[in-house]
Amino acid sequence: MNSQNILSREFYNRDALLVAKELLGKVLVHELFGQKISAKIVETEAYMGIIDKAAHSYGGRRTQRVEVMYGGPGFSYVYFIYGMHYCFNVVTREEGTPQAVLIRAVEPIEGLEIIAKNRFGKEYSQLSKSNLRNLTNGPGKLCQALAIDRSLNGEDLCGKKLYVQEGESDKISIVSAKRVGIDYAEEAKDYPWRFYIKDNIYVSVK
Repeated sequence: MNSQNILSREFYNRDALLVAKELLGKVLVHELFGQKISAKIVETEAYMGIIDKAAHSYGGRRTQRVEVMYGGPGFSYVYFIYGMHYCFNVVTREEGTPQAVLIRAVEPIEGLEIIAKNRFGKEYSQLSKSNLRNLTNGPGKLCQALAIDRSLNGEDLCGKKLYVQEGESDKISIVSAKRVGIDYAEEAKDYPWRFYIKDNIYVSVK
């Protein structure tokens, strides 16, 4: 691991909308049992905290579940939805301002055999075209593929277990769109706070 490439606390200590855009193209890494799984971040959603009707912390809601968002920047917020999926978020802004960025989709880079086993119980070479397309193209899928669960809630993303590194410096085209699955959020459901890399095949919803 090249620790100099790991994103700093200062990177996360900014507005979630900025961080959501700048996370695109960065590399999410999970080091597990001496093995390394990594994937390029290709789709994110910003959740703007107290003012955002789609956010778990809207209106200053403060429960044990969301407490990590009220802490400092650069920590993971992992929650369970629909009784079946984990979702992985990075906490942004200073302590007391509960903003976060949901990682919605990633493009596998390293540890492909582990990713294939985690998602489909198969060797990577045995995956069908449909399997390959569905490896990590959604928040629940990427958590299963990268072995991210509630045990990683509150994990320091500036540490050595779960972290984000600088990616390649290639210029990317970013698309802004409505967030997904938040129809309950009244006018907030229409905010263009989802960002993805144009034409990337792993984006969950075009």
